[in-house]
Amino acid sequence: MERPELSITVQRTPDEVVIQLAGEIDVLTVTELAAVVNEVLAEPPTRIVLDMAGVMFCDSQGLGTLVVLSRKAQHTQVVLALVNVGDFLMRVLDITGLRSALMISSNT
Repeated sequence: MERPELSITVQRTPDEVVIQLAGEIDVLTVTELAAVVNEVLAEPPTRIVLDMAGVMFCDSQGLGTLVVLSRKAQHTQVVLALVNVGDFLMRVLDITGLRSALMISSNT
């Protein structure tokens, strides 16, 4: 059985970068996600949006990476917001207490 990969699509506007994610954020895919966000932060926009609509799974490594990327964005004075967060991930964020560590927006 083949595991889903993580598909990452980046859309840029002058003030915002939207990163659409689809698949799984886990120990095998966090390096790719971190590389994309770090590349965006090299020439930082005002806001980075992680569109989580297509995310089917997120393990502890993925959660930790989201928190680290959020803090790194804050350090460069960039807002990193998660949108379209599914019920399963919202529940995991609540259980782990990480919901307050991330900016979760109801719209883009």
